[in-house]
Amino acid sequence: MFGSGDIKTAIASLRASRLRSLFTMLGIIIGVTSVVTIVSLGEGLKQQIGGQIKQLGSDVVSVRSGKLVSRGNSGDINSVNLLAFLSTSTLTNDDVDTIAKLSSVQAAVPINFVTSSAKGSAGSSDNLFVEGTTYQMADLLHQKIEFGDFFDQDTSDNNVAVIGSSVAHQLFGEINPVGQTVQIQGSDFIVHGVLAPTNGGLASVAETDFNSAVFIPQQAALDLTKGKSNILQILVKSKSDHLDQTVQDVHTALLKKHKSQEDFTVLKQTELLNIAGGTVGSVTRFISAIAAVSLLVGGVSIMDIMWVSVSERTREIGIRKAIGATNRQILNQFLIEGSLLSIVGGLIGIIVSLIINGLLRLYTGLEPAITVPIMILAVVISVAVGIIFSVAPALKAARKRPIDALRGE
Repeated sequence: MFGSGDIKTAIASLRASRLRSLFTMLGIIIGVTSVVTIVSLGEGLKQQIGGQIKQLGSDVVSVRSGKLVSRGNSGDINSVNLLAFLSTSTLTNDDVDTIAKLSSVQAAVPINFVTSSAKGSAGSSDNLFVEGTTYQMADLLHQKIEFGDFFDQDTSDNNVAVIGSSVAHQLFGEINPVGQTVQIQGSDFIVHGVLAPTNGGLASVAETDFNSAVFIPQQAALDLTKGKSNILQILVKSKSDHLDQTVQDVHTALLKKHKSQEDFTVLKQTELLNIAGGTVGSVTRFISAIAAVSLLVGGVSIMDIMWVSVSERTREIGIRKAIGATNRQILNQFLIEGSLLSIVGGLIGIIVSLIINGLLRLYTGLEPAITVPIMILAVVISVAVGIIFSVAPALKAARKRPIDALRGE
Protein backbone atom coordinates (compact mmCIF):
# COMPACT_ATOMS: atom_id res chain seq x y z
CA MET A 1 0.00 0.00 0.00
CA PHE A 2 2.77 2.40 0.97
CA GLY A 3 5.85 2.84 -1.20
CA SER A 4 9.36 3.21 0.17
CA GLY A 5 9.47 6.78 -1.13
CA ASP A 6 6.33 7.67 0.85
CA ILE A 7 7.84 6.21 4.02
CA LYS A 8 11.16 8.06 3.54
CA THR A 9 9.34 11.35 2.97
CA ALA A 10 7.23 10.85 6.10
CA ILE A 11 10.25 10.00 8.24
CA ALA A 12 12.14 13.06 6.99
CA SER A 13 9.15 15.25 7.83
CA LEU A 14 8.90 13.87 11.39
CA ARG A 15 12.65 14.28 11.94
CA ALA A 16 12.39 17.92 10.96
CA SER A 17 10.14 18.54 13.99
CA ARG A 18 11.36 16.03 16.57
CA LEU A 19 10.18 17.87 19.68
CA ARG A 20 6.66 18.27 18.28
CA SER A 21 6.63 14.58 17.31
CA LEU A 22 7.66 13.56 20.84
CA PHE A 23 4.90 15.57 22.49
CA THR A 24 2.42 14.24 19.94
CA MET A 25 3.34 10.66 20.92
CA LEU A 26 3.02 11.38 24.65
CA GLY A 27 -0.66 10.40 24.85
CA ILE A 28 0.01 7.12 23.03
CA ILE A 29 3.00 6.38 25.29
CA ILE A 30 1.00 7.00 28.47
CA GLY A 31 -1.97 4.97 27.18
CA VAL A 32 0.06 1.93 26.13
CA THR A 33 2.14 2.03 29.32
CA SER A 34 -0.98 2.18 31.51
CA VAL A 35 -2.88 -0.56 29.72
CA VAL A 36 0.05 -3.00 29.45
CA THR A 37 1.07 -2.43 33.09
CA ILE A 38 -2.46 -2.88 34.45
CA VAL A 39 -3.17 -5.98 32.37
CA SER A 40 0.18 -7.54 33.31
CA LEU A 41 -0.49 -6.83 37.01
CA GLY A 42 -3.90 -8.46 36.74
CA GLU A 43 -2.48 -11.49 34.92
CA GLY A 44 0.30 -11.81 37.48
CA LEU A 45 -2.18 -11.62 40.36
CA LYS A 46 -4.33 -14.35 38.80
CA GLN A 47 -1.27 -16.57 38.51
CA GLN A 48 -0.31 -15.94 42.13
CA ILE A 49 -3.81 -16.73 43.38
CA GLY A 50 -4.00 -19.80 41.16
CA GLY A 51 -0.69 -21.05 42.51
CA GLN A 52 -1.84 -20.75 46.12
CA ILE A 53 -5.20 -22.38 45.43
CA LYS A 54 -3.48 -25.32 43.72
CA GLN A 55 -1.31 -25.73 46.84
CA LEU A 56 -4.34 -27.08 48.71
CA GLY A 57 -4.83 -30.03 46.42
CA SER A 58 -7.99 -31.34 44.82
CA ASP A 59 -9.27 -32.98 48.04
CA VAL A 60 -9.72 -29.72 49.97
CA VAL A 61 -12.80 -27.48 49.98
CA SER A 62 -13.18 -24.01 51.46
CA VAL A 63 -16.04 -22.81 53.64
CA ARG A 64 -16.40 -19.03 53.57
CA SER A 65 -18.61 -16.61 55.42
CA GLY A 66 -21.56 -15.06 53.57
CA LYS A 67 -23.41 -16.18 50.47
CA LEU A 68 -20.67 -15.44 47.95
CA VAL A 69 -22.26 -17.11 44.93
CA SER A 70 -25.61 -17.86 43.37
CA ARG A 71 -26.04 -21.29 41.83
CA GLY A 72 -28.34 -22.61 39.13
CA ASN A 73 -30.38 -25.81 39.27
CA SER A 74 -27.38 -27.82 38.11
CA GLY A 75 -25.24 -26.44 40.93
CA ASP A 76 -23.04 -24.34 38.67
CA ILE A 77 -22.16 -20.80 39.77
CA ASN A 78 -24.25 -18.16 38.01
CA SER A 79 -22.97 -15.01 39.71
CA VAL A 80 -20.62 -13.78 42.42
CA ASN A 81 -21.67 -11.44 45.24
CA LEU A 82 -18.54 -9.38 45.94
CA LEU A 83 -20.22 -7.47 48.79
CA ALA A 84 -20.39 -10.71 50.77
CA PHE A 85 -16.60 -10.55 51.17
CA LEU A 86 -17.10 -7.40 53.28
CA SER A 87 -19.68 -8.88 55.65
CA THR A 88 -19.01 -9.87 59.26
CA SER A 89 -17.99 -13.49 59.68
CA THR A 90 -20.86 -15.89 60.33
CA LEU A 91 -18.60 -18.89 60.92
CA THR A 92 -18.03 -20.17 64.47
CA ASN A 93 -15.90 -22.68 66.32
CA ASP A 94 -19.00 -24.86 66.64
CA ASP A 95 -19.12 -24.92 62.82
CA VAL A 96 -15.54 -26.21 62.77
CA ASP A 97 -16.42 -28.96 65.27
CA THR A 98 -19.57 -29.88 63.35
CA ILE A 99 -17.67 -30.25 60.07
CA ALA A 100 -14.82 -32.21 61.71
CA LYS A 101 -17.31 -34.85 62.96
CA LEU A 102 -18.65 -35.65 59.47
CA SER A 103 -17.78 -39.13 58.23
CA SER A 104 -16.59 -37.81 54.86
CA VAL A 105 -14.22 -35.24 56.42
CA GLN A 106 -10.64 -35.98 57.45
CA ALA A 107 -9.84 -32.55 58.92
CA ALA A 108 -11.45 -29.13 59.41
CA VAL A 109 -9.00 -26.27 59.90
CA PRO A 110 -10.11 -22.74 60.86
CA ILE A 111 -8.33 -19.54 59.86
CA ASN A 112 -9.23 -17.16 62.68
CA PHE A 113 -8.06 -13.55 62.32
CA VAL A 114 -6.84 -12.14 65.65
CA THR A 115 -5.01 -8.84 65.10
CA SER A 116 -2.71 -6.97 62.73
CA SER A 117 -0.06 -6.00 65.29
CA ALA A 118 2.94 -7.75 66.82
CA LYS A 119 6.27 -6.83 68.38
CA GLY A 120 9.72 -8.42 68.24
CA SER A 121 13.21 -7.72 69.51
CA ALA A 122 14.09 -5.47 66.55
CA GLY A 123 10.81 -3.60 66.07
CA SER A 124 7.04 -3.81 65.72
CA SER A 125 4.50 -3.80 62.90
CA ASP A 126 0.81 -2.97 62.51
CA ASN A 127 0.55 -4.51 59.06
CA LEU A 128 0.51 -8.22 59.86
CA PHE A 129 -1.99 -11.08 59.79
CA VAL A 130 -2.02 -12.78 63.18
CA GLU A 131 -4.29 -15.80 62.82
CA GLY A 132 -5.30 -18.74 64.94
CA THR A 133 -5.40 -22.20 63.41
CA THR A 134 -4.67 -25.84 64.20
CA TYR A 135 -1.59 -27.99 63.69
CA GLN A 136 -3.32 -29.60 60.68
CA MET A 137 -2.89 -26.37 58.69
CA ALA A 138 0.62 -27.44 57.66
CA ASP A 139 -0.72 -30.58 55.95
CA LEU A 140 -3.45 -28.71 54.08
CA LEU A 141 -1.42 -25.76 52.80
CA HIS A 142 1.74 -27.68 51.90
CA GLN A 143 3.61 -24.47 52.70
CA LYS A 144 7.37 -25.00 53.00
CA ILE A 145 8.92 -24.24 56.39
CA GLU A 146 12.34 -22.69 55.85
CA PHE A 147 13.48 -22.73 59.49
CA GLY A 148 12.14 -24.72 62.42
CA ASP A 149 8.77 -26.50 62.17
CA PHE A 150 5.05 -25.85 62.21
CA PHE A 151 3.56 -26.45 65.65
CA ASP A 152 2.22 -29.99 66.12
CA GLN A 153 -0.45 -31.60 68.29
CA ASP A 154 1.86 -31.71 71.31
CA THR A 155 2.88 -28.03 71.12
CA SER A 156 -0.58 -26.68 70.24
CA ASP A 157 -1.27 -26.01 73.92
CA ASN A 158 1.80 -23.76 74.19
CA ASN A 159 2.30 -20.13 73.20
CA VAL A 160 4.15 -20.80 69.95
CA ALA A 161 4.04 -19.05 66.59
CA VAL A 162 4.97 -19.72 62.98
CA ILE A 163 5.83 -16.52 61.13
CA GLY A 164 6.30 -15.40 57.54
CA SER A 165 9.62 -14.34 56.04
CA SER A 166 8.69 -10.64 56.02
CA VAL A 167 7.66 -10.81 59.68
CA ALA A 168 11.05 -12.29 60.56
CA HIS A 169 12.78 -9.35 58.89
CA GLN A 170 10.47 -6.65 60.29
CA LEU A 171 10.30 -7.85 63.89
CA PHE A 172 13.72 -9.44 64.36
CA GLY A 173 15.96 -8.09 61.59
CA GLU A 174 17.06 -11.59 60.60
CA ILE A 175 15.82 -14.49 58.51
CA ASN A 176 15.97 -17.16 61.26
CA PRO A 177 14.59 -15.95 64.61
CA VAL A 178 13.48 -19.44 65.74
CA GLY A 179 13.49 -19.57 69.55
CA GLN A 180 13.02 -15.83 69.98
CA THR A 181 9.89 -14.18 71.40
CA VAL A 182 7.18 -12.32 69.54
CA GLN A 183 4.70 -10.29 71.59
CA ILE A 184 1.03 -10.32 70.55
CA GLN A 185 -1.48 -8.25 72.52
CA GLY A 186 0.73 -8.36 75.61
CA SER A 187 1.39 -12.11 75.49
CA ASP A 188 4.71 -13.71 74.55
CA PHE A 189 4.92 -16.41 71.88
CA ILE A 190 8.02 -18.43 71.04
CA VAL A 191 8.86 -18.51 67.33
CA HIS A 192 8.59 -22.19 66.38
CA GLY A 193 9.08 -21.87 62.63
CA VAL A 194 9.54 -19.49 59.70
CA LEU A 195 7.65 -19.94 56.43
CA ALA A 196 9.57 -19.85 53.17
CA PRO A 197 9.00 -16.72 51.02
CA THR A 198 6.00 -17.09 48.75
CA ASN A 199 3.84 -15.15 46.31
CA GLY A 200 0.83 -14.13 48.34
CA GLY A 201 -1.77 -11.44 48.47
CA LEU A 202 -5.01 -10.40 50.15
CA ALA A 203 -6.99 -12.28 47.52
CA SER A 204 -5.11 -15.49 48.16
CA VAL A 205 -6.61 -18.76 49.31
CA ALA A 206 -6.24 -17.83 52.97
CA GLU A 207 -7.05 -14.15 52.42
CA THR A 208 -3.57 -13.62 53.81
CA ASP A 209 -0.13 -12.77 52.52
CA PHE A 210 1.88 -15.66 53.99
CA ASN A 211 5.02 -13.51 54.03
CA SER A 212 3.28 -11.23 56.55
CA ALA A 213 1.45 -13.96 58.48
CA VAL A 214 1.78 -15.06 62.09
CA PHE A 215 0.06 -18.39 62.81
CA ILE A 216 -0.65 -19.28 66.43
CA PRO A 217 -2.63 -22.20 67.92
CA GLN A 218 -6.41 -21.71 67.83
CA GLN A 219 -6.81 -21.97 71.60
CA ALA A 220 -4.15 -19.32 72.16
CA ALA A 221 -5.96 -17.10 69.66
CA LEU A 222 -9.24 -17.52 71.56
CA ASP A 223 -7.46 -16.70 74.83
CA LEU A 224 -6.17 -13.44 73.34
CA THR A 225 -9.65 -12.42 72.15
CA LYS A 226 -11.45 -13.68 75.29
CA GLY A 227 -13.28 -16.37 73.39
CA LYS A 228 -14.38 -14.22 70.46
CA SER A 229 -13.52 -15.49 66.99
CA ASN A 230 -13.38 -13.96 63.53
CA ILE A 231 -13.06 -17.01 61.29
CA LEU A 232 -12.24 -15.94 57.74
CA GLN A 233 -12.73 -19.45 56.39
CA ILE A 234 -12.61 -23.13 57.22
CA LEU A 235 -10.46 -25.45 55.12
CA VAL A 236 -11.93 -28.94 54.88
CA LYS A 237 -9.95 -32.01 53.78
CA SER A 238 -12.00 -34.83 52.30
CA LYS A 239 -11.41 -38.45 53.27
CA SER A 240 -12.05 -39.72 49.75
CA ASP A 241 -11.94 -38.62 46.12
CA HIS A 242 -15.72 -38.11 46.16
CA LEU A 243 -15.42 -34.38 46.70
CA ASP A 244 -18.98 -33.60 45.64
CA GLN A 245 -20.27 -35.81 48.44
CA THR A 246 -18.06 -34.02 50.96
CA VAL A 247 -19.30 -30.65 49.73
CA GLN A 248 -22.91 -31.84 50.05
CA ASP A 249 -22.31 -33.20 53.56
CA VAL A 250 -20.69 -29.97 54.72
CA HIS A 251 -23.42 -27.83 53.17
CA THR A 252 -26.22 -29.90 54.72
CA ALA A 253 -24.60 -29.92 58.17
CA LEU A 254 -23.98 -26.17 58.21
CA LEU A 255 -27.44 -25.38 56.86
CA LYS A 256 -28.92 -27.31 59.76
CA LYS A 257 -26.51 -25.66 62.21
CA HIS A 258 -27.43 -22.18 60.91
CA LYS A 259 -31.17 -22.92 61.14
CA SER A 260 -31.67 -23.11 57.34
CA GLN A 261 -30.07 -19.69 56.81
CA GLU A 262 -27.47 -20.01 54.03
CA ASP A 263 -25.04 -17.34 55.24
CA PHE A 264 -22.01 -19.35 54.20
CA THR A 265 -20.51 -20.75 50.98
CA VAL A 266 -18.84 -24.09 50.32
CA LEU A 267 -16.43 -23.97 47.38
CA LYS A 268 -14.22 -26.48 45.61
CA GLN A 269 -10.75 -25.40 44.51
CA THR A 270 -11.75 -25.19 40.85
CA GLU A 271 -14.59 -22.86 41.81
CA LEU A 272 -12.28 -20.74 43.95
CA LEU A 273 -9.89 -20.45 41.02
CA ASN A 274 -12.69 -19.42 38.64
CA ILE A 275 -14.08 -16.85 41.09
CA ALA A 276 -10.68 -15.34 41.84
CA GLY A 277 -9.69 -15.25 38.17
CA GLY A 278 -13.04 -13.82 37.11
CA THR A 279 -13.01 -11.13 39.79
CA VAL A 280 -9.45 -10.03 39.06
CA GLY A 281 -10.18 -10.14 35.33
CA SER A 282 -13.27 -7.93 35.68
CA VAL A 283 -11.41 -5.35 37.77
CA THR A 284 -8.47 -5.42 35.35
CA ARG A 285 -10.72 -4.87 32.35
CA PHE A 286 -12.52 -2.00 34.06
CA ILE A 287 -9.32 -0.19 35.04
CA SER A 288 -7.78 -0.90 31.62
CA ALA A 289 -10.80 0.64 29.92
CA ILE A 290 -10.28 3.82 31.95
CA ALA A 291 -6.55 3.83 31.15
CA ALA A 292 -7.33 3.29 27.46
CA VAL A 293 -9.00 6.71 27.38
CA SER A 294 -5.49 8.15 27.24
CA LEU A 295 -5.05 6.31 23.92
CA LEU A 296 -8.01 8.26 22.55
CA VAL A 297 -6.45 11.44 23.92
CA GLY A 298 -3.26 10.47 22.11
CA GLY A 299 -5.25 9.93 18.91
CA VAL A 300 -6.87 13.34 19.21
CA SER A 301 -3.43 14.84 19.80
CA ILE A 302 -2.14 13.20 16.61
CA MET A 303 -5.12 14.52 14.66
CA ASP A 304 -4.64 18.07 15.99
CA ILE A 305 -0.96 18.11 15.12
CA MET A 306 -1.67 16.68 11.68
CA TRP A 307 -4.22 19.44 11.02
CA VAL A 308 -1.61 22.02 11.98
CA SER A 309 1.01 20.24 9.86
CA VAL A 310 -1.26 20.25 6.79
CA SER A 311 -1.87 23.99 7.20
CA GLU A 312 1.82 24.78 7.69
CA ARG A 313 2.91 22.66 4.72
CA THR A 314 0.33 23.88 2.22
CA ARG A 315 3.03 25.26 -0.08
CA GLU A 316 5.01 22.02 0.15
CA ILE A 317 1.91 20.08 -0.88
CA GLY A 318 1.40 22.42 -3.85
CA ILE A 319 4.98 22.00 -5.04
CA ARG A 320 4.82 18.22 -4.76
CA LYS A 321 1.60 18.13 -6.74
CA ALA A 322 2.98 20.53 -9.33
CA ILE A 323 5.91 18.19 -10.05
CA GLY A 324 3.66 15.13 -10.40
CA ALA A 325 2.71 13.83 -6.93
CA THR A 326 -0.71 12.20 -6.98
CA ASN A 327 -3.49 12.57 -4.41
CA ARG A 328 -2.76 9.03 -3.20
CA GLN A 329 0.91 9.84 -2.59
CA ILE A 330 0.00 12.93 -0.55
CA LEU A 331 -2.61 10.88 1.36
CA ASN A 332 -0.11 8.09 2.01
CA GLN A 333 2.52 10.52 3.29
CA PHE A 334 0.30 11.94 6.02
CA LEU A 335 -1.18 8.54 6.92
CA ILE A 336 2.35 7.17 7.30
CA GLU A 337 3.33 10.10 9.51
CA GLY A 338 0.38 9.45 11.82
CA SER A 339 1.05 5.71 11.81
CA LEU A 340 4.74 6.17 12.59
CA LEU A 341 3.90 8.44 15.51
CA SER A 342 1.56 5.81 16.96
CA ILE A 343 3.91 2.87 16.27
CA VAL A 344 6.92 4.54 17.88
CA GLY A 345 4.74 5.77 20.75
CA GLY A 346 3.40 2.24 21.28
CA LEU A 347 6.89 0.71 21.29
CA ILE A 348 8.14 3.32 23.76
CA GLY A 349 5.09 2.63 25.92
CA ILE A 350 5.88 -1.09 25.98
CA ILE A 351 9.51 -0.40 26.93
CA VAL A 352 8.38 1.90 29.77
CA SER A 353 5.88 -0.70 31.00
CA LEU A 354 8.63 -3.36 31.01
CA ILE A 355 10.78 -1.06 33.15
CA ILE A 356 7.88 -0.37 35.54
CA ASN A 357 7.08 -4.08 35.86
CA GLY A 358 10.72 -4.84 36.50
CA LEU A 359 10.80 -2.28 39.31
CA LEU A 360 7.58 -3.70 40.78
CA ARG A 361 9.11 -7.18 40.82
CA LEU A 362 12.29 -5.84 42.40
CA TYR A 363 10.87 -3.60 45.11
CA THR A 364 7.41 -5.07 45.86
CA GLY A 365 5.79 -8.46 46.32
CA LEU A 366 3.90 -8.10 43.04
CA GLU A 367 4.70 -10.39 40.12
CA PRO A 368 3.41 -8.76 36.89
CA ALA A 369 3.15 -11.14 33.94
CA ILE A 370 3.64 -9.50 30.55
CA THR A 371 2.81 -11.78 27.63
CA VAL A 372 3.60 -11.37 23.94
CA PRO A 373 -0.13 -11.19 22.96
CA ILE A 374 -0.62 -8.25 25.34
CA MET A 375 2.28 -6.35 23.78
CA ILE A 376 1.17 -7.12 20.22
CA LEU A 377 -2.40 -6.06 21.00
CA ALA A 378 -1.18 -2.79 22.54
CA VAL A 379 0.87 -1.94 19.42
CA VAL A 380 -1.98 -2.91 17.06
CA ILE A 381 -4.43 -0.70 18.96
CA SER A 382 -2.01 2.23 18.98
CA VAL A 383 -1.43 1.84 15.21
CA ALA A 384 -5.18 1.71 14.61
CA VAL A 385 -5.64 4.87 16.66
CA GLY A 386 -2.89 6.63 14.69
CA ILE A 387 -4.36 5.68 11.31
CA ILE A 388 -7.97 6.49 12.23
CA PHE A 389 -7.16 9.92 13.61
CA SER A 390 -4.84 10.72 10.69
CA VAL A 391 -7.42 10.04 7.98
CA ALA A 392 -9.23 13.39 8.08
CA PRO A 393 -6.06 15.59 7.94
CA ALA A 394 -4.58 13.32 5.24
CA LEU A 395 -7.72 13.60 3.09
CA LYS A 396 -7.67 17.38 3.45
CA ALA A 397 -4.04 17.46 2.28
CA ALA A 398 -4.72 15.09 -0.65
CA ARG A 399 -7.70 17.10 -1.89
CA LYS A 400 -5.89 20.42 -2.09
CA ARG A 401 -5.73 21.82 -5.63
CA PRO A 402 -2.14 22.49 -6.75
CA ILE A 403 -2.84 26.10 -7.73
CA ASP A 404 -4.51 26.88 -4.40
CA ALA A 405 -1.73 25.15 -2.51
CA LEU A 406 1.00 27.12 -4.34
CA ARG A 407 -0.76 30.36 -3.43
CA GLY A 408 -0.79 29.38 0.26
CA GLU A 409 1.64 30.85 2.72
